[in-house]
Amino acid sequence: MWYNNLSDYVKQEYGMKLYKLALDGGRTCPNRDGTCGTKGCIFCSGEGAGDFAADRTRSIGEQLVQAKERIQSKLPAEPIGYIAYFQAFTNTYGRVEELEPMFLEAMEDPDVRVLSIATRPDCLSEEILAMLVRLQKVKPVWMELGLQTIHEKTAEYIRRGYSLEIYDRAVQKLKGYRIPVITHVILGLPGESSEDMLATVEYVGQNGTQGIKLQLLHVLQGTDLETDYRAGAFRILSLPEYIDILEMCVRHLPREMVIHRLTGDGPKKLLIAPEWSGNKRMVMNTIRQEFTKRNVEQGSAL
Repeated sequence: MWYNNLSDYVKQEYGMKLYKLALDGGRTCPNRDGTCGTKGCIFCSGEGAGDFAADRTRSIGEQLVQAKERIQSKLPAEPIGYIAYFQAFTNTYGRVEELEPMFLEAMEDPDVRVLSIATRPDCLSEEILAMLVRLQKVKPVWMELGLQTIHEKTAEYIRRGYSLEIYDRAVQKLKGYRIPVITHVILGLPGESSEDMLATVEYVGQNGTQGIKLQLLHVLQGTDLETDYRAGAFRILSLPEYIDILEMCVRHLPREMVIHRLTGDGPKKLLIAPEWSGNKRMVMNTIRQEFTKRNVEQGSAL
């Protein structure tokens, strides 16, 4: 099963394999500090999606060293580079005077080829956009926007805290500055049918986004989503169900769109459900095998 995956894309674009180094810039979120909420998104752990990031008490340079050491055993003999990924919380939420030096410190590392910044669409002021343009002149910058769903009812339930219009506006502004956008989508959100999920993915595929991350819904310990799950308010997708939905979504994306992720794995110490997602290698192997099998049966490549 063919699709424009991240690994092939970066090898073609940068001439080598790139590994992501998850960093923590010490940010918070307007959905936590009282600006638009205090509890965060309903699925978000206390680490603000930065559960796999380096230690935020260290400098960015130290975090890069720490993150490289974590993946040392996985590295091939061939030349490689890195993507400095600011993952935890909302990484454009703050003053430019604080943010720009932090990003530049990461970009100073000669092995870092790309700066990737995870943020919210409602945290892209004109000052922030101007900063991103300056950074783009140093090294490539990717912006990762957490949309999750286009459906307002679901957005209210997960406490996203901004409208679809704000996301659309952010994508168009970034596109105008030629800054690539990667949109995060969660598959399996409570109350959403497979048709609802496909509608979100198709929307993202048509609105000017260059990349997409397809993420399985995880229930993590200590979240309000856990409370609803234990109360029986919704059920989690099985692996076969997830693969069916995933294949449908991938087939409806533009050929040129880069698929950065087909699933995700929550930290095992916090993972409540689905338990099958805790074995990432098994999950990815099963997805690839099933995609290949279905592609042969249907006699067509994606």
